[in-house]
Amino acid sequence: MANQPTACAIHVMYMTKRPCIVLTLDTSTTERGGIRLPTIEQKSAYNYAVETAGGLPLWVAPTSSHQLIEQILTLADGIVVTGGDFDISPQIYGASPTGARNLNPTRTHFESMLVKAAINHQIPVLGICGGMQLLNVITGGTLIQDIRHHVLGAFEHEQPTSPTETWHELSVVPDGWLSDLISGATLPIRVNSTHHQAVATIGHGWEATAFAPDGVIEAIAHRSGRYIGVQWHPELIPHVPMGSRIYQHFIATCCQTQSSPTHQR
Repeated sequence: MANQPTACAIHVMYMTKRPCIVLTLDTSTTERGGIRLPTIEQKSAYNYAVETAGGLPLWVAPTSSHQLIEQILTLADGIVVTGGDFDISPQIYGASPTGARNLNPTRTHFESMLVKAAINHQIPVLGICGGMQLLNVITGGTLIQDIRHHVLGAFEHEQPTSPTETWHELSVVPDGWLSDLISGATLPIRVNSTHHQAVATIGHGWEATAFAPDGVIEAIAHRSGRYIGVQWHPELIPHVPMGSRIYQHFIATCCQTQSSPTHQR
């Protein structure tokens, strides 16, 4: 993971133009007058995290149009695949259902198309929680469908407390992208936890860069340095090292891509 950008470089890089960061919206329904209407939504913490780190947030709703996705990517210096209360269908990674729940095929199909196209264009991607799992799956990895039932000795990864509080400690692999971010931080490093699934086998080109105390993979990074994923929600814990520093690192990576002579939009 050589030549990693530093967060302090952001202030120089975006003085003329902030990098445009595309974030994925979730699908839901809202009841009004007894009628249920389809809606799109997402937590405002994502927006604040990207903006505070130096990016320009641009929200996009699910679409199945390849043409629209290609047009979205002409605007993007980076992609954040957000989390959500749903699972990826086990069929996508060649498994039978043994614990997956609340599938959202519309959103999964859209995000899969978007991320594959972003990788093809070498646009940086940050996967958050389920977004990290998506990055792993579309590159050939698999998932633990339910940690409680499939990981011997695992603790509860769906914390009963507020996700704005940390829940468990984090073991960071030395010399990885995360190890630079915890420099000078008070140990132990702690994060929040709102997931019941996790990475099982790692996809092509990825490395595990952080683990929970029970061995569950908590972060991955692609060897190219452009694509990263974390299993926690850093936007909800900006007051700890593994909160705001995640977005600062990602925006710095996007700034490097934005200023690259090979980056065309």
